[in-house]
Amino acid sequence: MRAFPAPASDDRKPFERDRDRIVQARAFRRLAGKTQVFTSRASDHFRSRLTHTIEVAQVARQVAGALGLNVDLAETLALVHDIGHPPFGHAGERALDECLKRHGLRFDHNLHALRIVERFEQRYAGHRGLNLTLGTREGIIKHSRDYSEGVHPDLAEYFLSQRPPLEAQIIDLADEIAYLTADLDDGVESGLLDVRHIRDHVSILRRSYATVQQAHPEAQEKYIFHDALQAMQKTLVLDLIRTTRENVAAIGARSLPEIRNCEHRLAVFSPQAEAERLEEKRYLYDTLYTCPELELEHSKAAEVVTELFDFWVNEPEELPEAYFAEVESEGLARVVADYIAGMTDNFILLQYANVRRKVRSSFAAARLR
Repeated sequence: MRAFPAPASDDRKPFERDRDRIVQARAFRRLAGKTQVFTSRASDHFRSRLTHTIEVAQVARQVAGALGLNVDLAETLALVHDIGHPPFGHAGERALDECLKRHGLRFDHNLHALRIVERFEQRYAGHRGLNLTLGTREGIIKHSRDYSEGVHPDLAEYFLSQRPPLEAQIIDLADEIAYLTADLDDGVESGLLDVRHIRDHVSILRRSYATVQQAHPEAQEKYIFHDALQAMQKTLVLDLIRTTRENVAAIGARSLPEIRNCEHRLAVFSPQAEAERLEEKRYLYDTLYTCPELELEHSKAAEVVTELFDFWVNEPEELPEAYFAEVESEGLARVVADYIAGMTDNFILLQYANVRRKVRSSFAAARLR
């Protein structure tokens, strides 16, 4: 179901069309300039938000295919799942959320993604937004969490009292599998993580490494580590497929309504895999995400986002004309957040430099008066 009719002559399936519209969206292309863990200034070899998204889509297609789900829907949701992220990764998102809190609002990248596909992407003559199917829009907001109608009455059309389809449920876990693998890889590439230290503290990687090392005892450590990462990812993927299949069979679900009406999500890891996932996630937080080198980047990101937010809230006439026109209907704080959230890392740094120059010039002019 779409808000506006789609051309009847198109022979693509509905979710194929959604996928193509997402891939052609400007917001999707901008993911190439947004931080995953490391900024693009550090190295061209590190993942961007876009390359991470492609890796999530690879995992999602494999899981959906093995479970007999709609692969096109799973791929579409994987490709769109991070489209609402602001610049500077989670550090930028936290800073933007803190800015909005001062105005009684919040920033949620899933809900912002919905705003992008419904409002901000303007490419078609007959309507605003990408005109995606209801199934894709539901998956955008519900793939990683559930929302309450009491808190979000504006989202009532998205079956908030029910679980999302399995295609949406697997996306958050495909995301976890992709970034747990990639962040170890990029962490070692950066020199901030050490392979031996990882083996000592991440049990799933240790097992995978030992298996590869036994098969290739003469191989260099970096190649064993790479193969071990792939083996670890395969272990998590197969566990997700097996556990989800078992959970569906356990309740005898044969239709979407039975999936929706289940009290809990069915796409999960087994207890052992979940424990190992949490172990690795804690390790990454303790050793990589919060390390001094990245904390310095995070602090700078918060400074840039906060200063720009405050500048445009105090000087709304400095906003681009298209955004300024939205202030009356959307509210100034939300419009400023929308503008910042759409920026790439490089663009926001250029805006920051421009704003700093304007502020210095205004200060100098005031002193001369």
